[in-house]
Amino acid sequence: MENMKITFLGTGSSIPTKTHNHSAVLISYKDERMLVDCGEGTQRQFKYADLSPTKLTRIFITHWHGDHVLGIPGLLQTLSLNNYQKTLQIYGPRGTKHFMSKMFETFVFFGKINIEINEVQPGKVLETKDLLIEAAAMEHGSNCLAYSFIEKEKIRLDKKKLKKLKIPNSPLIGELQAGKDIVFNGKKIKAKSISYIQPQRKITIILDTRINEIAPKFAKDADVLIVESSHEASREEEAYEFHHLTSNQAATIAKKAKAKALYLTHLSQRYEYKEKKLEQEAKKIFKNSKLAKDLMVVEI
Repeated sequence: MENMKITFLGTGSSIPTKTHNHSAVLISYKDERMLVDCGEGTQRQFKYADLSPTKLTRIFITHWHGDHVLGIPGLLQTLSLNNYQKTLQIYGPRGTKHFMSKMFETFVFFGKINIEINEVQPGKVLETKDLLIEAAAMEHGSNCLAYSFIEKEKIRLDKKKLKKLKIPNSPLIGELQAGKDIVFNGKKIKAKSISYIQPQRKITIILDTRINEIAPKFAKDADVLIVESSHEASREEEAYEFHHLTSNQAATIAKKAKAKALYLTHLSQRYEYKEKKLEQEAKKIFKNSKLAKDLMVVEI
């Protein structure tokens, strides 16, 4: 089974700190390298994480506030200078094409790479053989999206049973994986008898937003739920005013969604070296709550 790997390249909010860079999360799965947001300094975070940005396949933008997108020009320039050969797919909310065009008007880029810009509506964003990527509208005072990255459920074959039946690596294996019964050595073998369903795996990322009813529904049954936690519980009014979440609100979303694990991110500079308070507040509501840290890696 191929792991889904999450690398937190940046876990800070509007103002970076010594320990928290601007928002950026990289999801690696098979040949896909999918970056969610690209705050200032993200390309340097790739270096610290010993990752190559030239392997990027897609960028998903939650919204167009500076702390989530100011790293894009530098990243694109780095890709160009490193002879990036792919077509980079960029996804974002309504207005993304306009903002990208203004970005290219503002900066003088050296070289050129192939880019396709996709403006996203809530619902299905992309579907491949293995993945389903969905978006949901959040409440942040500007067009803002949350994203879910879902590995589809799959039919897997029990290797021990295959070995016991001495079924060779041949087209017969493909038929069994397709759910078809086969005849081998004069004996009928039912696909169901040697196969099992590998359930879907889901990563949901909810960044800047007020508390809302859509979030827990969108994150339902997430294996990993990444949620912004810009404020401590006592600052709920302030969080609402600035369209953000508190630690206990993030935990409430995770609890309602029946997620398996919650990672708190988008941490305000006011909590530098005091982040544990946010984690402790969240744990009171959702036990498996953890602080996301720059360069942390999580695999499912």
